[in-house]
Amino acid sequence: MNNNANGFAVQNAALTYPRNAPPAFHILAKPTGAICNLDCAYCFFLDKEVFYPGSKFRMQDDVLELYIKQLIEGHQTDHVTIAWQGGEPTLMGLDFYRRVMELAEKYRRPGMSFEHTMQTNGTLLNDEWAAFYKEHNFLIGISIDGPAELHDIYRVDKGGAPTLKNVMRGLRLLQKHGVEYNVLTTVNRVNADYPLEVYRFLRDEVGTTWMQFIPVVERINDDGLTLYQEGSQVSDRSVGAEQFGRFLSVIFDEWVNNDVGTIFVQTFEAALRNWLGMGSSGMCVFNQTCGTGLAIEHNGDLYACDHFVEPNFFLGNIKESHMIELVASPQQVKFGQDKLDTLPQYCMECAVRFACHGECPKNRFIDTPDGEPGLNYLCAGFKQFFHHIDFHMKLMGGLLQRGREAKEVMAISKQVFSNAGRNDPCPCSSGRKFKQCHGRPVPRPKLNPLPSPQTRSNVMGR
Repeated sequence: MNNNANGFAVQNAALTYPRNAPPAFHILAKPTGAICNLDCAYCFFLDKEVFYPGSKFRMQDDVLELYIKQLIEGHQTDHVTIAWQGGEPTLMGLDFYRRVMELAEKYRRPGMSFEHTMQTNGTLLNDEWAAFYKEHNFLIGISIDGPAELHDIYRVDKGGAPTLKNVMRGLRLLQKHGVEYNVLTTVNRVNADYPLEVYRFLRDEVGTTWMQFIPVVERINDDGLTLYQEGSQVSDRSVGAEQFGRFLSVIFDEWVNNDVGTIFVQTFEAALRNWLGMGSSGMCVFNQTCGTGLAIEHNGDLYACDHFVEPNFFLGNIKESHMIELVASPQQVKFGQDKLDTLPQYCMECAVRFACHGECPKNRFIDTPDGEPGLNYLCAGFKQFFHHIDFHMKLMGGLLQRGREAKEVMAISKQVFSNAGRNDPCPCSSGRKFKQCHGRPVPRPKLNPLPSPQTRSNVMGR
């Protein structure tokens, strides 16, 4: 077969990689498309089903085999992550994932290892699922937004009923079978006011040692929907910028004084990597460029990113073009490079740009103070947070560079801050008084009983 413009022959037995092909990449596969058994109010993906009218939203075996084959072929490394998300991926049933295991073995290269991951709401899990995960060393992400008073406001089922009880039942099954898992928490306008309640619930009640905090930023399009990454207004559910910064800062203070080395928070790990100048933070949103974290739909359509599953960011279908050709396409390379190239001057001159890099492009829709477009909606919060953690990040970085353990920061921090008076300069050298900086009291609003659940239909007026 003749090579295309990139020097790639789709059907060649010996693969010739395109010039811009990354050695490794990450794809979130959505075998059920946007279909889910829950109806979480802020879910950005449920509306995507309108892009596939009449579809049954189930990945067929021919697409599945092509996906696994091309994913393995497209990697120039011996480690491949096979990741599943939704919608709700467990709706495919266990036989689908047993087939995944067969196909991975069929196309495995000598010396190759796989990391199997799945993000799920956990409500459909049983002992059979948990045993399967354990057998194949899956890493499972479970979505929990805090205690019931917070989780059940937005994370409801199709009838508007609360879901935390069923989520926790699924999570306990993972724990029972010794399945590796982490917790993903979406931070919205409500639970962002309760950082300690959220963090301590996840740590003490859920029992997780790894947490991810993802801000809900729901852009309102001109038609009032949230289908596209367009518009400069956000929904009432979206977290406020400074509210999110406070949320992270309060949790960081709890963590840095008590839990370093035992609890891992993805944002804090990524920040430390950037303070150490490691080149990659481990989180695409805090890297200088992006473009190697894509999404594939149930029918083989490949998109630039999980947050950009929409027509303008459609790359092609793996039935028509090999996956690596699409990953290395000029369109996708530009998508990733634009993260750096479109930063406004305000960001280029920012003292914490090295830690933030403008965060996710999907959130860059407000103007800078001097009117330049492209500033991140969360900028004020991230700037507040990164300045707040600077002292401790430098401490931990120094410890690690001297071959010591980061957890030593806890004792140092307590010693440094314990004798500071309310009106003394803060020991972190911020220039503010201690009571206005690291000694600022944490607001503790009362966690009220659960209000009426808010479904997508009554919140969005649909």
